[in-house]
Amino acid sequence: MSKKLIYLPIIVLIAILVLITSGCKVGKNKELNLYTSRAILTKETKTCIECHTKKQPSLIKSWQKSAHAESGVGCYECHGANESDPDAFEHFGFTVAVIVSPNDCSRCHSTEAAQFLASHHAKAGEVLGSLDNYLGEVVEGISASVSGCQQCHGSKVEVDEKGHLKAETWPNFGIGRINPDGSSGACSACHSRHDFTLAQARSPETCGKCHMGPDHPQKEVFEESKHGIAYRTHIEEMNLDSPTWVVGRDYSAAPTCATCHAGATENQSRTHDPGTRLSWNIRAPISFKTENSKQKRLAMKDVCLTCHNPNYVDNFYKQYDSGVELYNEKFAKPAKLIMDRLKKAGKVDPTPFNEKIEWTYFELWHHEGRRARNGLAMLGPDYTQWHGFYDIAEKFYIELVKEAEELLPGVTKDILARTEHKWLEGKMTAEERKKVIDYYSKRYGDKGED
Repeated sequence: MSKKLIYLPIIVLIAILVLITSGCKVGKNKELNLYTSRAILTKETKTCIECHTKKQPSLIKSWQKSAHAESGVGCYECHGANESDPDAFEHFGFTVAVIVSPNDCSRCHSTEAAQFLASHHAKAGEVLGSLDNYLGEVVEGISASVSGCQQCHGSKVEVDEKGHLKAETWPNFGIGRINPDGSSGACSACHSRHDFTLAQARSPETCGKCHMGPDHPQKEVFEESKHGIAYRTHIEEMNLDSPTWVVGRDYSAAPTCATCHAGATENQSRTHDPGTRLSWNIRAPISFKTENSKQKRLAMKDVCLTCHNPNYVDNFYKQYDSGVELYNEKFAKPAKLIMDRLKKAGKVDPTPFNEKIEWTYFELWHHEGRRARNGLAMLGPDYTQWHGFYDIAEKFYIELVKEAEELLPGVTKDILARTEHKWLEGKMTAEERKKVIDYYSKRYGDKGED
């Protein structure tokens, strides 16, 4: 008998064993992939997965990719509720709630939740009592607000008598959503469920869901800026899913919104309160320095200095401050003064938006004014100029002033007599133009915080 024939049974046996063991391995992996690759899941979550894999398979697949899945945090750990919770309901033998609020997330993410709850983001639901929401709910109509304003700012989620979330308040992922448990905010506004990827929260597109459009065009400004150009060019180098993501260490090709407003540097930790680095409030009709503005500016400068030298950063802030002061002094304060005079004289009644000049003034600060200031803040020249100060000037001189004079002749006379408005009288001499330029240079050129 040849040696080949002697070894044949052994070879066949080995092959069979390999097939058997590999088959078991495949089966085991399939079972594990249904849940998670490493962690041990609770029996409650396993029950949820077995059912929802059939009904919402994409939801489960999304969760499987998450850090939650890797850590054994599943459906029930987030959606499990107490019977006393306002939005709790019985679901196939379990008490659950649809909404996972910041209170729920804080059980594991206490630091992040505390930072977020201290932020302006968490207070965005306060728009429900503002002039903006009056425009949406009353002037435009409630559906415009429900599917528009409130999808960014947040709704006040209400529960009906059957325990269902009311259609006029849910679904909603507004970042300042007022939840049934009394908490404010929605972590899922930035960390979209159910994969909660770091890369998504760090991408400008996520911020652009709300920060875009005529009154808050941060995404568009970013896209036209040198920062946005660098991001698009080097997106494959951004390392967006890195667990740490320290600028200058984990990536250096470009910044995103998250880099400047929330990301970590070698000197400071990441934060879930973007306001900790904002030294100006550029949303308001008249801009003002925020509380602890010097400290906040130093925090933002720390980010800038990762890529830029100190002289570059200081000079940028002088330009920025000069532009904001220009907006305030030449347009915003005079415009408000005109409106205050008209109201005091009874030429504008208390009902919002029922007179043309109210729309003119609102658009001057809320649309044109914000575009210009965001352009200044984020290195967007076209938004500073043509979408900003050009439109501000047209709105102020050609619309607001003329409409105000029609309502109350002489109301703008002393304002237009100021140096910065002298051009409106007619042709200026070279000496007069130089005087105006010198005036601005002296007034704004040396402004700023070091």
